[in-house]
Amino acid sequence: MTITIYHNPACGTSRNTLAMIRQSGEEPEVIEYLKTPPSRKTLVDLMKRMGMGPRELLRQKGTPYAELDLGSPKWTDDELIDFMLEHPILINRPIVATPLGVKLCRPSEAVLDILPNPHIGTFTKEDGEVVPARKTA
Repeated sequence: MTITIYHNPACGTSRNTLAMIRQSGEEPEVIEYLKTPPSRKTLVDLMKRMGMGPRELLRQKGTPYAELDLGSPKWTDDELIDFMLEHPILINRPIVATPLGVKLCRPSEAVLDILPNPHIGTFTKEDGEVVPARKTA
């Protein structure tokens, strides 16, 4: 089974999500999207599969969002995608793709909804927050 995470190692949520995937018994393909941004086609496909548009995927914190005035309604979806491709830090993360779906995993435990084995036991995030074990059906 192929699992892909669009990862930023400087992001705690992204690191927690990656750790949860690994705790589930999977070793994902890790794409550090700041070093290797997705193509336009891939980014558009990911958004379609997540059921979200570019505005919903834009990251504001720690990005040039405000200085580029990206909150303005003047920008089209195609223009917003152009900005994300030019400044990959604008792509919110982590995005995880599995055969069961694609999700923006914020909070990190959202990844459990699309893992083949979501029963990873109790998980403690880097900040000490405990994610309780999922009950088996």
